[in-house]
Amino acid sequence: MDTFLLTNGIHAALALGALAIVTAIILAIKVSSADSGTDLMREIASAIQEGAKAYLARQIKTISLIAVVLFVLIWIFKGQATAIGFLIGAVCSLLAGFVGMRIAVVANVRTTQAATKGAQPALRIAFNGGAVTGLLVVGLALLSVGGFYLAANAILPTHKEALDALVGLALGGSLISVFARLGGGIYTKAADVGADLVGKIEQNLDEDDPRNPATIADNVGDNVGDCAGMAADVFETYAVSLVGSILVAALGFPDQPQYIIFPFLISGLAVIASIIGILFINLGTLKPSSALMTGVALSAIIAGILFLPLAHTLFPGEWRSVYAPTLIGLAMTFITVIITNYYTATDFAPVRKIAKASETGHATNIIAGLAVGLHATLLPVFFIGLAILGSYHFHGLYGVAIAVVSMLSLSGIIISLDAFGPITDNAGGLAVMAKLPKEVRKITDELDAIGNTMKAVTKGYAIASAGLAALVLFTSYVHELQAHRLLQDPHALPIVFSLEDPIILIGLFIGGVLPFLFVAHTMDSVGKAAGAVVLEVRRQLKAHPGILTHTEKPEYGTCVDIVTKAALREMIFPALLPVIAVLIVAATPHLGAKALGGVLVGTIITGLFVAISLTSSGGAWDNAKKFIEEGNYGGKGSVAHAAAVTGDTVGDPYKDTSGPAINPMIKVVNVVGILIIPLFF
Repeated sequence: MDTFLLTNGIHAALALGALAIVTAIILAIKVSSADSGTDLMREIASAIQEGAKAYLARQIKTISLIAVVLFVLIWIFKGQATAIGFLIGAVCSLLAGFVGMRIAVVANVRTTQAATKGAQPALRIAFNGGAVTGLLVVGLALLSVGGFYLAANAILPTHKEALDALVGLALGGSLISVFARLGGGIYTKAADVGADLVGKIEQNLDEDDPRNPATIADNVGDNVGDCAGMAADVFETYAVSLVGSILVAALGFPDQPQYIIFPFLISGLAVIASIIGILFINLGTLKPSSALMTGVALSAIIAGILFLPLAHTLFPGEWRSVYAPTLIGLAMTFITVIITNYYTATDFAPVRKIAKASETGHATNIIAGLAVGLHATLLPVFFIGLAILGSYHFHGLYGVAIAVVSMLSLSGIIISLDAFGPITDNAGGLAVMAKLPKEVRKITDELDAIGNTMKAVTKGYAIASAGLAALVLFTSYVHELQAHRLLQDPHALPIVFSLEDPIILIGLFIGGVLPFLFVAHTMDSVGKAAGAVVLEVRRQLKAHPGILTHTEKPEYGTCVDIVTKAALREMIFPALLPVIAVLIVAATPHLGAKALGGVLVGTIITGLFVAISLTSSGGAWDNAKKFIEEGNYGGKGSVAHAAAVTGDTVGDPYKDTSGPAINPMIKVVNVVGILIIPLFF
């Protein structure tokens, strides 16, 4: 392998990763220097910040204990380099989540204050807060994967050992991401559901009414779930996709370093495209929703232009076969955005159908919402199939890997849209609690509605890319398995994964049921934690009736403590479930490698459907409620509104806990499958 070409190519990508982090720091300084409003606004924001910091500190402590145990086990069974890779992936995943949360809680109060001046200033503060997270995630992923790969390649005796160490990094990122997604998701939805059930339904209080004892916990949850959890999730998806593309390149084209360099440079050049898109949104004067989507479109066009000379330079004789998959990946970004937007935005039929169904009660709202989620699975899976077919046609499995990397390369700006949502949500809550004029709340409500759609859209993007990335990992499992067998026996025949083999079918069934078990445990966790919040809110309102008349102050900290403890306790088993399942299948006599291959595919297939269905239903229920609150079908206080609140409450754990957490869960199953090959087979 030409190490000079490889090293210089990755160094260029590392420089662009550093550019992403530097830009994130500049934006963070810009957001932090903005006006933070009145003393009351700062006091409320400080309570949210303290709650978020306290939760994350305890979450990091809990996760670290588990990570240390896994680190020692990996060191013993897989070696020092793989264990160090695991540690790097875990630390970077935690760091991405922590910094993403910190900038979000700084941006929320400043967005509220900016809304007193108009929609455009508020848009810029909220979006820039989100952009810090997006660029940080991309920069950390590029620097950690590229830097560790170069170091491992230089220090370890063989390239194969360097690749094994990279798989350790992927596992660290994926496993910590599951914990972060689950812990944050359980926290945010337990607080949200508890606040809504008592505050809105029983006491007829508005959203974020300061008399609701769960209000601060609800606002804290927006940050630890939608910011910290999301940042960790996207970091691992981005990092795992890079690792998957390196594995495919190394196994399929062992002496051609340009195949390894290409995905790194795609990711690096997309940083430039994302920064230009972010700059456009900051300088533009379009209305908020148009500005955000135009910025993403501009970034994608620039990325497509930049990828062309790169493909020409690295693959002069076959540039079309590697360039076409990059365009397929960019196209998939827009296709998933458009499809998810259709099923979750208030402008289109699915959400309005749920709102209409709410007129006849709670049951019909729930039925309509479930139906929308099930309908929403068809188009994404159809286009994912087309993307696999097209990219495979151009350059086999490597083409599929490049399409995935290209799709994720725009994470810098796409995740800016996702983090924008919880910042504007918190900004609206601050406007209510600080008793700002209705005109301010109107602006924050409009931005929050856009943020809701953006969150739903980016979840669809993350799920589709996760499905494609997991497919690449499964194929890497097959290649790694065969390479290991040949190492043990040069005459070993390849394992054939045939649907006529009952062992394969058993594996498919086991893998297929894992996402359902995972969702069942996470939904139970939210339900139990939310029930505890409901009881506490009822207790406070009964014991201190002056809360409702503003003569007594709620005990916000009690609800924060309840959901913190519940989230940390309840996240552990579901997060470890995929690891335990893989180990059991691998160790069970007569199942082994064949059945485990079936498990990996089964988890991908059902996980993809379940995740799309849950996040689409949840997003549609949420916006159906907002559509009614705009004055449709009777508006606030009507029968339709009460039914819509119930639907939104059911949809909360769908879209913000169980659905998004399936992404890293799928990849944990596949990465662990690759990692344990030498131990069991």
